[in-house]
Amino acid sequence: MHPATLTREQVRHVDRLAVEEFGMSSLVLMENAGRGCVDVMQAVGIAGPVVVCCGRGNNGGDGFVIARHLDLRGFPVRVLLCGDWRKLTGDAAANFYILQQSAIPIEMIEGRFSPETLQRVLTGADWVVDALLGTGSQGEPRPPMNQVIQTLNACESKRMAVDLPSGLDCDTGALASSVFRADHTCTFVAPKPGFYGPAAQQIVGVVHVLDIGAPRKLIERCLSQR
Repeated sequence: MHPATLTREQVRHVDRLAVEEFGMSSLVLMENAGRGCVDVMQAVGIAGPVVVCCGRGNNGGDGFVIARHLDLRGFPVRVLLCGDWRKLTGDAAANFYILQQSAIPIEMIEGRFSPETLQRVLTGADWVVDALLGTGSQGEPRPPMNQVIQTLNACESKRMAVDLPSGLDCDTGALASSVFRADHTCTFVAPKPGFYGPAAQQIVGVVHVLDIGAPRKLIERCLSQR
């Protein structure tokens, strides 16, 4: 019997109610998520540079927060943004702006995949962090995201997924042909149903369930709505 889980719709419901009904800031929720991931990485052990690979959505926003907190704690960190930074919106855009002001190295892959750029960024990394695609993602990651995922899987670094491995369907457990293979997955509020599919068990690694500050009353209410 696995723990209570949250589907992608329930995840959206938690976030929406936390902001609209409980008056929380979505930026605070993202901040708590990113800082919690760094706590886990530090507890496991960081012995060298960290590369945080980010998409343009809120999962990428979590990645920007992760990079900032790693830098705050004195760990060398580089960010790879897969996409056009000018298309960032909302909380992800806000945290990218903070990142830019923090002088943390940022590399970008836009349009055509550059294996040379990615290999250069990954050289010497102790950890790679997958903050590419979040719970809303379904189906096959599109280029160049699929090629980035494949390259990350081939490196010898420790690998952490933010909320879920990119390429895993959070509800069904279906795996895309390009799916991130994590050693550790830091998921928020509750595990996702897809984690318990037979194929998914091989790619989530050790799952760490992190709170993001959403009130217990709210979480219990959303978990009860099946």
